[in-house]
Amino acid sequence: MLPEHARTHNRALVLQTLYTEGAQSRADVARETGLTRVTVSDLVAALIAEGLVVELGQREDARPGKPATLIDVDREAFHIIGVDLSEHEVFRGAVVDLDGQILDRDEIARDGATGEAAVVLVERLVAKLLDRTTTPVLGIGIGSPGVVDPHGVVRSAPNLGWSDIALQERIATRFALPVHVANDANVGVLAEHGSSHHDDLLLIKIGHGVGAGLIIGGRPVIGGGFAAGEIGHVVVGTDGGPRCACGKDGCLEAWLAVPRLTAQLDELDELDERDEHHDGAASARDDILREAGRRLGIVLAPVVGALNLSEVVLSGPAELLDGPLHEATVDTLRTRTMAEHNRDLRLRMTEQAQDIVLRGAAVMVLSGQLGVS
Repeated sequence: MLPEHARTHNRALVLQTLYTEGAQSRADVARETGLTRVTVSDLVAALIAEGLVVELGQREDARPGKPATLIDVDREAFHIIGVDLSEHEVFRGAVVDLDGQILDRDEIARDGATGEAAVVLVERLVAKLLDRTTTPVLGIGIGSPGVVDPHGVVRSAPNLGWSDIALQERIATRFALPVHVANDANVGVLAEHGSSHHDDLLLIKIGHGVGAGLIIGGRPVIGGGFAAGEIGHVVVGTDGGPRCACGKDGCLEAWLAVPRLTAQLDELDELDERDEHHDGAASARDDILREAGRRLGIVLAPVVGALNLSEVVLSGPAELLDGPLHEATVDTLRTRTMAEHNRDLRLRMTEQAQDIVLRGAAVMVLSGQLGVS
C-alpha cells in the first residue's frame, strides 16, 4: 500500500467512526480505530481545516486531569443534492443533509422527454435544487434507470432513450461539483441497507420498469457488465404472456411494471362503472395482483436459493405491492425453494417509501466523497 492510500484509508476510518458514534475525543477515536494518537491528531487537524470536523468543547468529566475536547463531523457544514430519474412522469430531487434528512425538494415534469431533452431536464432540476441551499454542496448523486457503468455513463436506458450518455461527466462539468451516477435500484439498496440488520439484501424496485439492487457481504454487486439486477426483461415461464416493450413475450416487466398493472386495474374499474350488473371486480383485481406476485416469485426463487438470501425488500406503490401481490410472492417463494435453507427469509416493503432513491443518492455521495457509509 502506498502512503497516500494509507492516509486516505485512515481518513475515512476517522470520519466513519465519528459519523457513526457521534462526539468523541481524539483519544476515543484512536482507541476505536486502532490508529495512533499522533496519526489521529494529524488527520483531525486536516479535517477541521477542510470544514468536515468541528470541535464541540470540553467533555464534562469528573476524572482528574484536563478534560478531553470532543470532536464530531460537522453535520451542518455541507448539503447533498439527490436526484431520482426512475419515475415515468417526473424527475424528482432533494436537498439532503449529511445525516440523510431531506431538507427541501423539487421536481420537474418529464412530459415524455427522451434523449437530449431528458438530459436538459436533469440539468434544469439540479440547477433548481442548488438554488434552494446556500450551504456548500458536498456532491450530487443521481439514480438513473438502465445500465450505468462505474464512470457514470448510462450505457442503456430505453425508457429515457439514452445510450452511452456520459451523464456524470456532463453534470460535473456544468456545475463544477463532484457527481456520482448509478442505477436507481443500486442506489436505492444503499439507503435500505442502512435500516437493515443484514449484510445480504436484495431490493426489487418496481416503477415504470422493474430492477433489482443487490448487496452481498455488505458490498454492492453490479456485475462484470454493470447489469446485475436487470431482471425486468427476464422471461417468466414458458407460457407466453403480455408483449413487452423489448419485443419479447412474458418479461417480468410486462407482468409487474406499474403502468401495466395500473392499466389492467383501470380497465376493471371502467367495466364496473359501465355495467351495473357486473360484480366480482374486487376478486378480479386481486387475481391480477396475485398473478403479478406469482411471476415475481418465480423469478426470485432461483436467486434466493442460489444466494441463500435472508431479506428481500419491495419498493414501489404500496397500494399495488402490499397486499395480494406480496402474499402471492411469498407463497411462490416458499413452494419453489427449500424451506430448511430459507426459513429465515423475510420479504417486506421498504421503510424509505418514495424517497428511497433520493436518500440512496446521498449515501452514494457520502461514500464517494468521504468514505462514509
